[in-house]
Amino acid sequence: MSLNFHELAIGALALDPADRLRLASELIDSVEGPADPGWGQAWASELDRRVAEAERTGDKGRPWSEVRAELLKSLAKP
Repeated sequence: MSLNFHELAIGALALDPADRLRLASELIDSVEGPADPGWGQAWASELDRRVAEAERTGDKGRPWSEVRAELLKSLAKP
């Protein structure tokens, strides 16, 4: 039996959040090129830098709901 995109999407959206993330990761991995061996270390270093900067400045960041709303608003502009 073969599912069409719509049927597959409905099924995927019915998964619990952890399984949806796992599925999304698998799909992305299936279309990306070869893994960059230095990527993980580079990203870990960047995260460490950002954490240190936030601790140094006391910046607590902004809630995701606020950032998301701002991004969606900017994307909706022509």
